[in-house]
Amino acid sequence: MKIYMQLLIIFGFSFIGNVISTLFHLPIPGSIIGMILLFLALQFKLLEFRHVDEAGSFLINNMTILFLPAGVGIMAKWNLISHFWAQILLIVIGALIINILILGKLVEWIKVKFEGDYVALKPEASSSDPD
Repeated sequence: MKIYMQLLIIFGFSFIGNVISTLFHLPIPGSIIGMILLFLALQFKLLEFRHVDEAGSFLINNMTILFLPAGVGIMAKWNLISHFWAQILLIVIGALIINILILGKLVEWIKVKFEGDYVALKPEASSSDPD
């Protein structure tokens, strides 16, 4: 029963996001708005993490299954998009490169900010050196 309530909370935020997106004719998908609202509720302690932890972990661990309908949809409409395979491939490769660059810079910034910059230490000269 606990996981059902957690799923209900997560889907409730998604539903509220869809309502907001539809009501205000926003170009942002309702699921994204719902995710932002869920994040804000957790951040401002309106909702405790334990109220969505188990269901959220389950959804994240099984995320690959959630991409199956999109893949089937692409294959079902392949005759419509097959003429644009070069553009699609270019966009996918470009997005991959941009993501790698941005994530690399973000990780570098986080490492320096929270762990400090690692400077290579020179080996200390032994005391027997004449210099």
